[in-house]
Amino acid sequence: MPEETIFAAESERSRSDVAALLRQVADNLDAGEDVTLSAGGESVTLSPPERVTFETKVEEETGAGPAETSVEFELEWEEGSGTSDGELRVE
Repeated sequence: MPEETIFAAESERSRSDVAALLRQVADNLDAGEDVTLSAGGESVTLSPPERVTFETKVEEETGAGPAETSVEFELEWEEGSGTSDGELRVE
C-alpha cells in the first residue's frame, strides 16, 4: 500500500520544548481526545483509537562527518481498529 505524507514539520527546539510537545500529545491521548498537529499554515487532526501499535526505533547514522543518533516514536493504526503486540518500558 503506498504511503502519502499528509503533514510534516521539522525544527530545532530545546529539550524542554520537545518535552512540552510530547506531554501535550500524551495528555490528549490519555484523555481520549483528538491530537491536532500544526505548523505554519498547515494542520492535521488525528483521532487514534483506544488501542494502537506503538513503535520505538533508535538509529545511528555514520559517514564522513560525526555520527548522528535519532529516536523515533510512532503510533500506527488501521482506520476503525487498534492492535497491541508488546509492552515498551522506559527506564
